[in-house]
Amino acid sequence: MSDESKPVYLRLREIIAASILDGEYRDGDLLPSVRAFAAQQGANPLTVAKAYQSFQDDGLVVVKRGVGMFVADGATRKLREAERSRFLESVWPPVAAQIRRLGIRLDELDSQKV
Repeated sequence: MSDESKPVYLRLREIIAASILDGEYRDGDLLPSVRAFAAQQGANPLTVAKAYQSFQDDGLVVVKRGVGMFVADGATRKLREAERSRFLESVWPPVAAQIRRLGIRLDELDSQKV
């Protein structure tokens, strides 16, 4: 699914997940408020709330009433495992097929700057 065809709340969820996986937010850290994140992303606050709610439903964030939303303990590990599985099941197979189709060798991949 191309990025533009994904619902906005899923794209926002991916931004938040990437921030957690990249260490911008660690387990126990306070996430930006719904309004602040909406303003930063140019999104509707209700859409951001839906993205945050999906993290809460998955046990990846916890809400402390009157304080804010925090990255749950173990969320980074859970996210990394889920993203790794998704990558290996959905993203990698067509990439691997294209690599084989084009005859790209492993040493050629290793020599590319990432």
